[in-house]
Amino acid sequence: MDIKGKIFVNSRAIVERDVNSKKEIIVQWRNKRSEECWEFPGGQIEPYESLYDAVRREVKEETGLTVTAIKGEGEYFKENGVECLKPFSVYQTLEDYHYVDSVGFHFICQVDGEPFAEGDDTKAIKWIGLDELKRILDEETFSNIDKVAAMMYLKENQYL
Repeated sequence: MDIKGKIFVNSRAIVERDVNSKKEIIVQWRNKRSEECWEFPGGQIEPYESLYDAVRREVKEETGLTVTAIKGEGEYFKENGVECLKPFSVYQTLEDYHYVDSVGFHFICQVDGEPFAEGDDTKAIKWIGLDELKRILDEETFSNIDKVAAMMYLKENQYL
């Protein structure tokens, strides 16, 4: 399939939990389109799929975890086949990113279960603290489409 010139819409998750009054989030190592990097779970929505349904599906496929809550979902409206919602963040690629132009939505989610050791094109799925997230952003490769959302998340949690 020729993807040049197409625009993809993605639904992505910042999966969080509290451990001893400290936040932890899920990251995963991915090797896709010859790029190896840390990222958040998520991916392309299916035609006419709700963004909420897509983030639940992607988290399950990639991590094995079941999304139990999505921040802002209570403020969701749907009428006449159109949904209106409040994601944590929205991104748009402004430069050629592996020949893919995309728009995506990050949602803050809570989950049940234990993560897979490896998922759908992912490995090293793990919970990390916000100090570790900050270190990874500073020192290692993090997906461009998730890095800015991670920075916003750290800032909101007073880590930047």
